[in-house]
Amino acid sequence: MNSLHFSFVSLFPEMFAPLEHSILKRARDAGLLSFSHINPRDFALDKHRIVDDTPFGGGAGMVMKPDPIYRAVQSAKESGAGRVLLMCPGGTPFSQAKALELAKEEHLILVCGHYEGIDERVRQHVVDEVISIGDYVLTGGELPAMVVADAVARLVPGVLGSCDSAPHDSFYDGLLEYPQYTRPRSFNGWEVPEVLVSGDHAKIQRWRRKEALRNTWKRRPDLLTGRELEKADAKLLAEVEEEES
Repeated sequence: MNSLHFSFVSLFPEMFAPLEHSILKRARDAGLLSFSHINPRDFALDKHRIVDDTPFGGGAGMVMKPDPIYRAVQSAKESGAGRVLLMCPGGTPFSQAKALELAKEEHLILVCGHYEGIDERVRQHVVDEVISIGDYVLTGGELPAMVVADAVARLVPGVLGSCDSAPHDSFYDGLLEYPQYTRPRSFNGWEVPEVLVSGDHAKIQRWRRKEALRNTWKRRPDLLTGRELEKADAKLLAEVEEEES
């Protein structure tokens, strides 16, 4: 049975409490996932456990020192060699494709910055990759680290329970997900599409694929730009465009 261990290098390990609930908790209890928290303060050698200092060259704010982070990452690697990721808005945009790639690892070490950032030598010599979850700035790397961990963890075989769940997610195959419905069949006069209660599985699959293409075409047309569609998808998309015109 494959398992994935996450090591979070963070000044605020208590922020990771959400990972102790719901699906990820069940996966941890089943041995599919495990988590550890490493505080860089524990690796600062001075009596005050200082992890930040003023930037060379002047400027506002404080910068996290390289040495406590380096020692924290080395400590994390004692539990097994791992891929080291730095959470930073200047990194490579995170995507479903990246989540799929990372889900094949056995150990991920996620480094969370704070203050005005981390000494550049950490980026150059300590981490393997820098990841951004969006073009905005947060107060620290803990929330991005949890976003990455959640997106990756649910792709580990067995975490979601059903092996069919993840392949139908938005972005899994480059499209947004099709609409979902459940009981009651009629609510406030709003009806479930007839095809979904027809029992005709071929028609249901066709409808779902067409609606995934429709959602993508209407909400995220950039995902279709330059994409070479299979013949069946091209036909469905042409139907969508005609219906929406």
